[in-house]
Parts: sequence; C-alpha cells; structure tokens
Amino acid sequence: MATVAVYSLKGGVGKTTLAVNLAWCSATLSRRRTLLWDLDPQAAATFVIGPEGKPRDRAQAIFTHDVEPKKLVQHTAVDRLDLIPADSSLRGLDQLFHELDKKKRLAKLLGQLDKAYDRMLLDCPPGLTETSEQVMRAADLIVVPVIPSPLSARAFAEIAAHLDRKGGKVPLLPVHSIVDRRRKLHAEAVAANPDWPVIPMASVVEAMAVHRMAVGGYAARTAGAQAFAALWQSIERKLVARR
Repeated sequence: MATVAVYSLKGGVGKTTLAVNLAWCSATLSRRRTLLWDLDPQAAATFVIGPEGKPRDRAQAIFTHDVEPKKLVQHTAVDRLDLIPADSSLRGLDQLFHELDKKKRLAKLLGQLDKAYDRMLLDCPPGLTETSEQVMRAADLIVVPVIPSPLSARAFAEIAAHLDRKGGKVPLLPVHSIVDRRRKLHAEAVAANPDWPVIPMASVVEAMAVHRMAVGGYAARTAGAQAFAALWQSIERKLVARR
C-alpha cells in the first residue's frame, strides 16, 4: 500500500477537492483498492462521498485504540473506493497526539490496513500541527495544493522548509489549484513554475458538493476531470518509481 496525503498549511486551497478526485481516479482509472481517510473535522470529504446521515462521533477513537480502523470503514457508491469518515471528535486530535506522545501512531494504524488496500489517500486538516507531523511521518507522498497567490506560495515554502529542518524524506508535489489563467497573477504564477500540475477553476468542479461525487463521476469529459486524471497518472508514476 502507498499513502498519499493531501495537505496544506492554508485552508480554502482545494485540498478536499483534490483528495476526493484523486481517490476516485485511483479506484476507477487505476482500478486500485483505495481508501480515503478523512482526517479533517470539517468532514467535507465525508459529506461528498460518504453515505447519507450524520457521522457518529467516533473518528478520534481509532487513535486511542478504542476502535480498530477497519471497524469504521464505509463503502462508497464507487467500486473499490472505501472511506473512513471524519466527524467533530477530530477537533481534539492534535491534543490527543500530544498527550499520547506516540510519534508514529498514524503510520502504525495505516499498517493495519496495508493488506486490504493498494492506495490510501489522506485528506488532512490545514495548519502545522501534531496531526500534520503524524502525516509527514506516515505518507509516501504529500500533495500540496497551491493557489496562485503570494500567501499560498509562502505557505508551500514554509512546509518545504519545515520538512527540511526535520530531515524529512517524504517528497512534496506542489499543485497549482483553482487556477484562472485569465487573471494576470495566476498566469504569472503558473509560468514561474511550469512543471507544477494545474487544476483549473471551473464551475463543474465547484458542483461536486451538489452531485456528491468526484468530477469524473458526472463530467468525465471536462477539462477539470481530465486535469485530475492527468495528476493521478503523474502520482502513480512517482509511487511506482519510489518503490
């Protein structure tokens, strides 16, 4: 199993959109047994692809060993795609990690699932926190959405610098997110980093919460769906090379 974390220091940069669509691509295009683990207490990914109904407040119990991870796994409407949902109990996850003082708790929990899945996607909460530290130790690749703006670029630079200070070896994949090439600032940012994948700003992508599915599930021929597919193919190549 390979673990891909979708993470950013900033909120509102398209993190959940990336996580859901990449998980869909993994399960549908690569036909991988895929698990999306929603670690964000806002539970946006859970809302988009999870079953109807309010999640029970049990998500944090996985980390205290009160519940095994497999007990909270839910099947989605997409073949080969499962979900560990988020709920409001995760608001205390950073404090819990601090109290537990188990630096690789998340990595060990992922290890309990490695025979059941080929790919694991982590939708991570924003911020440089105890949870993000756990993610950086557990992931094989960290995908970082970056809106073409100085603040978002600065946030990515801080993540890279933090990993470098920690001696982390997990690679980062920056992705230009919510890009409108008609805007001068966006066009200049994309031109400055031509090797970064680009996810366009599009109404069809914004409609995910209405359809409650990945873009490829309802608009497969659009530029947005094709951008997610191309990004996933790039990620697969990186994961195979890393192995």
